[in-house]
Amino acid sequence: MYEPNVVGDWQEYDEHAGLRVRVHRLEAAEPPRGRDEAAAGLTYFSLRVTVENRGSRHSTIHLEDGQIDVRLGPDGEAAFIDWRNSQFIEGFDVYPLRRATVVLYAAGPEAGLSQIDVQIQLRADEEWADRRLWVGGIGLHEEPVGAHACPGRDGGLAHQVSNFLRDQAEEGTA
Repeated sequence: MYEPNVVGDWQEYDEHAGLRVRVHRLEAAEPPRGRDEAAAGLTYFSLRVTVENRGSRHSTIHLEDGQIDVRLGPDGEAAFIDWRNSQFIEGFDVYPLRRATVVLYAAGPEAGLSQIDVQIQLRADEEWADRRLWVGGIGLHEEPVGAHACPGRDGGLAHQVSNFLRDQAEEGTA
């Protein structure tokens, strides 16, 4: 079974030795150059995608529009991506022990921001990597899960994903 990453996790690429990627800093945020008119009535958020080179040689990377897909809520509806305010990577050489970061501004209905899926398909040295998925949420509507849940421990989406993955692993060994 394909296991998604939780926002903040690093994902190593087997097909590109030494490269790893993570989606992080998912938070409610207003864009720096003002709201896009098409996002009227939607809540803005931002996220960062960082590519790190832990290999022995540089890699030329691309992480542009079309390589990042953001989906919201339980139905996986597309988020509005604010291309004007977002920053992408277009043919940047990432040398060993260096990083490059994309800052993406998007918007969606406030009710859908507690469940956000981000799918990334990195292109390095003119070769496409497999798509990777990160899951997370902003927590605007997060509530404790279960009858005896405590908000700081059991209420977050990341904790729910961890429990799901643990249950799947246990079923696989039984």
